Amino acid sequence: MARTKSPSAIRHRKVLKQAKGFRQARRRRIQTAKEAVLHAGAYAYHGRKLRKRDMRSLWIVRISAAVSALGVSYSKFVAGLKKEKIGLDRKILSDIASSDLETFKKIVKEAGFKFTDSK
Repeated sequence: MARTKSPSAIRHRKVLKQAKGFRQARRRRIQTAKEAVLHAGAYAYHGRKLRKRDMRSLWIVRISAAVSALGVSYSKFVAGLKKEKIGLDRKILSDIASSDLETFKKIVKEAGFKFTDSK
């Protein structure tokens, strides 16, 4: 007959596997490892939210730098986009601003701004 495995032992192994890479008792002791794994999950969840916040602020900084080089403020640029119903999000605008300046200039003109080229 096959040997039955203890459900608690299975759970313990699962927790210890998740705690791999932790230091000292947090990797070896079941209760401490379980607590550490729960905290790590909470920190990871919160970190994913923070990363979204950080990326959005990075996109805004990039767009702001690009439009201020053209003599327009960021807030007026975004208001112009909304007024003209141009539905590009900040991620795409940031990518265009950093990779293709000519296209970005066309978008700024479409948003209703006139500027002088410094070239």
